[in-house]
Amino acid sequence: MLKALVAAALVALVAADGIPDFVAPGNCAKVGKSRQLRPSQSRWYQVQIIDNAYQPYTRCIHSNYDYSDSFNGFRVTTAGFSPNNEYLRLQGKIYPTKDFPPAHMLIDFPTVFAAPYEVIETDYDSYACVYSCIDTDKYKSEFGFVFSRTPQNSASAISRCASVFRRNGVDFSLFNPVPHTSECVYNA
Repeated sequence: MLKALVAAALVALVAADGIPDFVAPGNCAKVGKSRQLRPSQSRWYQVQIIDNAYQPYTRCIHSNYDYSDSFNGFRVTTAGFSPNNEYLRLQGKIYPTKDFPPAHMLIDFPTVFAAPYEVIETDYDSYACVYSCIDTDKYKSEFGFVFSRTPQNSASAISRCASVFRRNGVDFSLFNPVPHTSECVYNA
């Protein structure tokens, strides 16, 4: 049911006045078996991403994940700086549902429609490769994230995830670096 609603939302976007930049011809990659996140509290830094129109920040992007027993998922606070140098923070949830079991969860933030959230690979300590994609008919809305435990010195995380995404059929040339400079503030 939920997948049908999400697909209907994507069809509505495509049928609107024009196709949004984040919708492209094609189908989502079949990323194989995903890894389940461990119940804990932790901070991650986005170091490479496929640009995401729903994410208002472009640099210093970081997220705090706080596990909640009440819905068997995570409360997530993500923050960073916008192109206008404004510090922004969004809060949402990532959790399993009937359609999205623990390894294939749903990301749900109040200002956007819910979407799949698949942790393709992680060692839990230094990197995580996350894929989110919705497809319908001949179009897809695809996002990818390389997470690192540190904002700098993330070359190993990028290298591992680049290999993982390529192996799973995701075009890593679509990923862009997320700047993390001395001006960054990590208050999520």
